[in-house]
Amino acid sequence: MNDKHTPMYALLFLLCFLVGVAARAEAPAAASQTSATEDANKASAYTEKGADTCLKCHDEDSEFPVFDIFKTKHAQPADKRSPFAGLQCEACHGPGANHAKQVPKGHKQAPIIKYGAKSWVSTEKQNQVCLGCHENQNRITWKGGAHSNGDVACVSCHKIHTPHDQILSTTEQPDVCYKCHKQQRADFMKPSTHPVRAGQMACSDCHKVHGAVTANLLIKPTLNETCYTCHAEKRGPFLWEHAPVAEDCSNCHTVHGSIHPSLLTKRAPLLCQQCHSQAGHPSTEHGPGDLPSGTPSGFLLSGACLNCHSQVHGSNHPSGVKLMR
Repeated sequence: MNDKHTPMYALLFLLCFLVGVAARAEAPAAASQTSATEDANKASAYTEKGADTCLKCHDEDSEFPVFDIFKTKHAQPADKRSPFAGLQCEACHGPGANHAKQVPKGHKQAPIIKYGAKSWVSTEKQNQVCLGCHENQNRITWKGGAHSNGDVACVSCHKIHTPHDQILSTTEQPDVCYKCHKQQRADFMKPSTHPVRAGQMACSDCHKVHGAVTANLLIKPTLNETCYTCHAEKRGPFLWEHAPVAEDCSNCHTVHGSIHPSLLTKRAPLLCQQCHSQAGHPSTEHGPGDLPSGTPSGFLLSGACLNCHSQVHGSNHPSGVKLMR
């Protein structure tokens, strides 16, 4: 190496070293702040009066009122499954003796387990508190599911300190899901949809929101089986099957919403012609004398292909090989 370049390389090396030291120092600083908060919470003891201690501050005029919890299943002392049959508020929020102590004006209370996006507690630890009671058969697949992997907290969807939880209402549940699933909100505003807007269906009628081993968290192993829970007449078995129908409903239908009738991906005959050739068939334009013209064929009007092939999902008629009867 040329001696005249040595000072420059030495300066570059020193600069890289200092940047590395600063980066290593910054990460432990953030981690130590969280660790200190956790240690303060663990060092606390449980209050002597339980919820009565909490209610001295958390009344209706508080920034965090809690009275509504007494209208929910979580605050039923007579039910041994309820948190209020044991440690009451501290069953979920952790030991609160230090938190309940009076502090000088301008100082913050000692921390307890807080829930929500702004909490110092990680989403995983927040959910562990809930799963301590609720990890039963319906939520056994939460870990490893799409919502768990997406770092979604239980309280992102559920409201605990309220007697009315939107997620449990068929008419209001979709609005909660739409906060993240914006594309699905747009699809359900299209002319042809499942009756979600009408309040006759909820997202959980098709999806297992707490986790599943199926694609897209479906309630059944396949899309077709999920559809058959309502559309049982399409299940068959049929003497003459329509291959795309038996394979996957989404070959022809969209699942959330479409601008075409019956949730179709395209209108007939364009939909049918994705598989079936139109050559020499009435699905092409024919005029007088079978000469091409600007006048559409009568076979293309109204139901298009379905004018003749009415049993498009399958037929049990002995002569139904063309799905015409």
